Amino acid sequence: MNTVTVFGSCNMDLVAYVPVAPRSGETVHGRAFRTVPGGKGANQAIAAAKAGATTRFVGSVGTDGFGEQIRDTLAGTGVDTAGLRTVEGNSGTAHIVVDDEGANSIVVVAGANASTDRIDGEAEGLIASSSCLLMQLETPLEGVEAAAEAAAAHGVRVVLTPAPAEPLPESLLSKVDLLVPNEHEAAVLTGQEDPELAVEALLHSVEEVVITLGERGVLYGNRTGKRLRVPAFPVRAVDTTAAGDTFVGALGAALAGEESVERALREGSAAAALSIGREGASSSMPSAAEIREFLENDAN
Repeated sequence: MNTVTVFGSCNMDLVAYVPVAPRSGETVHGRAFRTVPGGKGANQAIAAAKAGATTRFVGSVGTDGFGEQIRDTLAGTGVDTAGLRTVEGNSGTAHIVVDDEGANSIVVVAGANASTDRIDGEAEGLIASSSCLLMQLETPLEGVEAAAEAAAAHGVRVVLTPAPAEPLPESLLSKVDLLVPNEHEAAVLTGQEDPELAVEALLHSVEEVVITLGERGVLYGNRTGKRLRVPAFPVRAVDTTAAGDTFVGALGAALAGEESVERALREGSAAAALSIGREGASSSMPSAAEIREFLENDAN
């Protein structure tokens, strides 16, 4: 059953491209502007669907035009939106500045995402019939915990991206099978700046950990003592906005398809590499065929 359910946030990304990001109090000229549906939850759902998994999304949009665009984009990429509620008010937005080095800074306004603080019977049914549940922390923690509890009750693998980083209760971590922080988030959770020490610390709370290290690749560890390092694929960065979400979505799709951890990490890394070579968030994510071709070319 190659099925992924994503519980989380969806935003409209308002993206300005600039040669150099402005400092505090500074105004700069931009070279382009785009509106692209995003949010960590929607990004992971689109990445998983493009990577070949049957994908459902559980979240909330507002009654504004952005909400309609977000829903249409998810559906247009093959994501089942039966679990996407519409609530009165504005949809979530992310205000993003991307410089010519591909680096970005982001301000997120929760909007309708703030109402994703629980699950109903329909959402629980979607989670229960999945191979894998992907979650993040751009929605209220109460909802994340409820979704994790439902997944645990039905034997569904729980993958959590702890972003934005914040201390997490053991009641949540005890239900997480795989934690996927970046190195900054891992340091916030553990107090350890060294990723290898952070992995060891996190394995006291969860069964498996993947720490993403940007251009240094990813570091994996589990409680049985297995450790893996997968180097990043060398590509020219154009826009890194959704690289982490692309990695997690493709990773989740591979794990739901019962790929080995090694293969899943490579597929996630390949998807992330392809995405940062393109502008945009969800629009930059590769298809399953593109991921396979990329890995085949790398092997030759």
